Amino acid sequence: MVTGDDQGMGPIGQAVAARYGALASQTGSLSCGGALELAAPSPGERLVDLGCGRGGDLFRAAAMVGPAGHATGVDATPRMVEAARERIAGLANASVVQGDLAAVPLPAACADVVVSNCAINHAPDKAAVYREVARLLAAGGRVVVSDVVAEAVLPESVRSDPAAWAACYGGAVPEADYLAAVAAAGLADIRVIKRTEPYEKGGVRVLSITLEARAPRRAMEQ
Repeated sequence: MVTGDDQGMGPIGQAVAARYGALASQTGSLSCGGALELAAPSPGERLVDLGCGRGGDLFRAAAMVGPAGHATGVDATPRMVEAARERIAGLANASVVQGDLAAVPLPAACADVVVSNCAINHAPDKAAVYREVARLLAAGGRVVVSDVVAEAVLPESVRSDPAAWAACYGGAVPEADYLAAVAAAGLADIRVIKRTEPYEKGGVRVLSITLEARAPRRAMEQ
């Protein structure tokens, strides 16, 4: 989840915040892939989950990194942050912060692993989110993201529809454009490791991909 409360937001931000605020108390899956399992964090690693939602992946990540590691969730919806904090209550190696995925309130190089599951599609500026991913990753770190992309450029009627954004397809961009945003952030060794068949949603065709990339080359060369 990218957008926070509706104060000062446009209609799209308000719609996304309203939908995910309501979903905070429900139990259905909000994911579109298995980013956490594919990232396979190891004991002692520091993990950041962008768009952590109710904290399900965050709770599992804390167990995977163990007491020597730490799992931090980031979400912009206050009710999701509250739900995630309740989910991890009592865990010494997990925490949640509220913030925009395009301006994460965490220090640079704080993560060995970054994951995100069906959240970045909500961001109007996906390139800005991936610049944040590059900033958060330590040298040699990795990112695994599952997200929704479009089979083709969506019509303006969909791209300007707040309900479509809230339903996880209005903000989808073509896969090539999505991967270009990842590359523009300086992330390396980008590869799509899973891809679903396209399906129809709201009269357009979208699909889910899971991608993996490494920390920026400039960081790895330091």
